[in-house]
Amino acid sequence: MDSDTLTGLLKNVAEKFPDRRALSVSGKFDLTHARLNVLIERAASRLVSSAGINPGDVVALTFPNTVEFVIMFLAVIRARATAAPLNAAYTAEEFEFYLSDSDSKLLLTSKEGNAPAQEAASKLNISHVTATLLDAGSDLALSVADSDSVSDSASELVNSPDDPALFLHTSGTTSRPKGVPLTQLNLVSSVKNIKSVYKLTESDSTVIVLPLFHVHGLLAGLLSSLGAGAAVTLPAAGRFSATTFWADMKKYNATWYTAVPTIHQIILDRHASQPEPEYPKLRFIRSCSASLAPVILSRLEEAFGAPVLEAYAMTEATHLMSSNPLPEEGPHKPGSVGKPVGQEMAILNEKGEIQEPHSKGEVCIRGPNVTKGYKNNPEANKAGFEFGWFHTGDIGYFDSDGYLHLVGRIKELINRGGEKISPIEVDSVLLTHPDVSQGVAFGVPDEKYGEEINCAVIPREGTTVTEEDIKTFCKKNLAAFKVPKRVFITDNLPKTASGKIQRRIVAQHFLEKP
Repeated sequence: MDSDTLTGLLKNVAEKFPDRRALSVSGKFDLTHARLNVLIERAASRLVSSAGINPGDVVALTFPNTVEFVIMFLAVIRARATAAPLNAAYTAEEFEFYLSDSDSKLLLTSKEGNAPAQEAASKLNISHVTATLLDAGSDLALSVADSDSVSDSASELVNSPDDPALFLHTSGTTSRPKGVPLTQLNLVSSVKNIKSVYKLTESDSTVIVLPLFHVHGLLAGLLSSLGAGAAVTLPAAGRFSATTFWADMKKYNATWYTAVPTIHQIILDRHASQPEPEYPKLRFIRSCSASLAPVILSRLEEAFGAPVLEAYAMTEATHLMSSNPLPEEGPHKPGSVGKPVGQEMAILNEKGEIQEPHSKGEVCIRGPNVTKGYKNNPEANKAGFEFGWFHTGDIGYFDSDGYLHLVGRIKELINRGGEKISPIEVDSVLLTHPDVSQGVAFGVPDEKYGEEINCAVIPREGTTVTEEDIKTFCKKNLAAFKVPKRVFITDNLPKTASGKIQRRIVAQHFLEKP
């Protein structure tokens, strides 16, 4: 196993930093890198000898953010199988689609199980196995009878850079989710990119706030930390909790964290209403997966005294594509997602020609972190890999310093009578209103203009805003044609499982209201 595989990299880390903390369950127990490696090897052997897993098989996992998920995820890929993490909140119908689409051979869950997932697995004749780790000294218990040759079945397996290791679905902003296979090489390339841009070392520590069934939490939070010999803490509840977040950050000497803008907003709101007596000294705070309004970035920096680095990522790139640099490496620009990291990036026009700085076009990438293609989807592959580049579906431009600025998704730009409006620009204005906590702009069908702009806002706690207030504010800060025609005042915005606000879903939600 060489360092062209994630498993090889993690094995090297376990040899180099055997006694350093790798993984903690807050308030319960800690695992060192060496101990984690032993648990992974043993679990991989059990998967091979007792659960009958062969190289290339797909294994679905649905867990909260627990130590069992981390061990089993890494054991699956060590066994040369493909891990397919799934959101535990799916319905039985959704599980059936994802289990079937991924061709899963086995479903792994916690001891408590997951009724909708088990119902779907049973319907598809997929075996179900549970995993439990009682404490740091125990072996991981799997609910499957041991075979005679369980001892070290995995030791004979050699991981290859081309092994499909992770199978995820895109969040499907415009269509049915597409299956994205990612190899060991994709994973290790992305981990190395994330490590290098943030200078992650064995001295770093983070608390996981995002679900590990998505690339953001999985790659940027968990795997890059483990690949650097650093430490990761999982909240005791198995998910993000604003009430325990700073206590965990302080207790485990965290040096950074990564989150989506909605979680940054929750952390900021808590800071405003119930500030901590003191905050830990962080090297940086990272934001990704959705646009971070410059006003939120500056509030975060002011509140927590650390640089906020916005990044740009997607599943097909095994997460990271570009990021703002650490302060010692250059300025970080509010409203920009930084410079490409470890891959080629270009702005192309519709003919596939590379555009000059400040000229808008589609953001395209290529590199060892990029998927080779969607599963069983020749049409999407043809459109997605034209001209020898992977097409992200995002419109953007480079400035003269080589920093990328995103304008919006091609399919989310609002075409109002021929005028193309970036909803990101309108979001940024909404969020500068002193009484707005969250805001999102979206397009709606319109008889006169083809499309018209609407928005939804959540007022800041203890304040009242009206539709007229928002429109008046927008008129002062936006060209007339960009001012939302209708404003929905709400206390809740529909979000995806990863905390993203998808405009299509928000539009649907509010348009269905009378």
